[in-house]
Amino acid sequence: MALNLTHQTGAAAIAATPAPGTRASVFAAASPAAAAAAGSAVAPAQATSLRMQTQLVEPAQPQAPEMFQAMAPDQQQQGEAAHPDAGGEEARKVGVPVFVMMPLDTVRKDGSALNRRKAVQASLAALKSAGTAGIMVDVWWGIAESEGPGQYNFAGYIELMEMAKKAGLKVQAVMSFHQCGGNVGDSVNIPLPKWVTEEMDKDQDLAYTDRCGRRNYEYLSLGADTIPALKGRTPIQCYADFMRAFRDHLAPYMGNTICEIQVGMGPAGELRYPSYPESNGTWSFPGIGEFQCYDRYMRASLKAAAEAVGRPEWGNAGPEDSGSYNQWPEDTGFFRREGGWNTDYGQFFMSWYSQMLIEHGERILSACSSVFTGTPGVKVSVKVAGIHWHYGTRSHAPELTAGYYNTRNHDGYLPIARMIGRHGAVLNFTCVEMRNHEQPQDAQCMPEALVSQVANAAKEAGVGLAGENALPRYDETAHDQVLATAAEKAEEDRMVAFTYLRMGPDLFQPDNWRRFAAFVKRMTETGVRDVSREQVEREAQGVAHATQGVIQEAAVALCN
Repeated sequence: MALNLTHQTGAAAIAATPAPGTRASVFAAASPAAAAAAGSAVAPAQATSLRMQTQLVEPAQPQAPEMFQAMAPDQQQQGEAAHPDAGGEEARKVGVPVFVMMPLDTVRKDGSALNRRKAVQASLAALKSAGTAGIMVDVWWGIAESEGPGQYNFAGYIELMEMAKKAGLKVQAVMSFHQCGGNVGDSVNIPLPKWVTEEMDKDQDLAYTDRCGRRNYEYLSLGADTIPALKGRTPIQCYADFMRAFRDHLAPYMGNTICEIQVGMGPAGELRYPSYPESNGTWSFPGIGEFQCYDRYMRASLKAAAEAVGRPEWGNAGPEDSGSYNQWPEDTGFFRREGGWNTDYGQFFMSWYSQMLIEHGERILSACSSVFTGTPGVKVSVKVAGIHWHYGTRSHAPELTAGYYNTRNHDGYLPIARMIGRHGAVLNFTCVEMRNHEQPQDAQCMPEALVSQVANAAKEAGVGLAGENALPRYDETAHDQVLATAAEKAEEDRMVAFTYLRMGPDLFQPDNWRRFAAFVKRMTETGVRDVSREQVEREAQGVAHATQGVIQEAAVALCN
């Protein structure tokens, strides 16, 4: 059954995914009133509130490539298009520039200053000595707009930018619209702004909801993207206003120190549903997760989508036999080898569920483009999760519950890459350090095949691909895998950047630091000079010796 659900947009009439050339987009939408009236199920009598609408959709304008600002800001040519970088087609002096993620709590919770300022200063000096391009830092919504709607405090981030500038480092700034806490590696707790969670308490359908009614406060439900539920603003308007305030407050650093805006789109800053939350023991690896489509806004959209294809019975709820968070695919009727995922209903549901996620990304990238267009030297990126467990099965169940319609028969990453490409952004992908044999084989984990699929999708869509390691690794085996995946390729297939997880005391342990310095040299000099690994090791040893004092200072200060 051929189903085209690109017109389903959720609880309000929002333009569908644009394609090249202006076109009419026809879609079914539930009015905000109808969505708000929907309870645990949408009553048949409310069908009259669903309507077909048509809008003209202007295509996103392609963006001209610029020099890779992270490494060569002085080479920007006159007359370049003044908008975010077009996705990694930049000329580079180096192989693949390496950035390092800062600690999650780099800025104090009140936003006024840095935590452990002495440690940050020593760490930046060490990173510069090792040849890194710069740092990545989370700009937390729950910190910078915590006092109230439109009350922004970026003082701590301004302090960090000044320090990075003085150290000669670039900054990838993450617009973190999610909660910190409840995901892999979250060592601190930074909730959404209190004024946001207060509104979520009043209307709990603003939170993602699973089949059992559990609410997730990590990130606002995308079903409410266009609902003016946050003191008169929609979530999308709040995100746009936050990014605009960040741009304005940090204008002196935009394009020279700040070279990238990674815009958060879901839990852990990734474009996905919160289908595998670790908080309170809800999920553990390698469980399949659960669909997050049971708030009333998502259910109203599902109902509209089902009616639009003439199967209203499909709009009552998600799959009834999709199991629970910690089950495996073969434990369920929906995800097993010949399960419901491959039926007409399964194809309908997954098309709707994944398209809702893509349209959420489209809306946020449109808002981001409206803010950063006209800011030369700043590129935009989007992070996609590396869900590699059960990848070897036919259904790819954990990817499906996260919103990636990727199965043995359906490519789930090419539509995402094309959406990112329409806005001239870069696709940032995780788990680049992983090898298949390191993962549980009974769970059919295949991170290498997954990374290869995503790289092919990015290449076909014409977007730059950047990478991250999913888990902290300081060993040469992981470094070699990153090099093979990101750098040791034909120039046109190399990643445009790599961000290393994470700065902390462990990174500055002498052996780890020496290995890291060698890794940075090998990444940045691939294709630049032909040197032996032994020579790189000798040079890295020299860096480690020269920075011994500063890394000791950083390690001690980071522990305090």
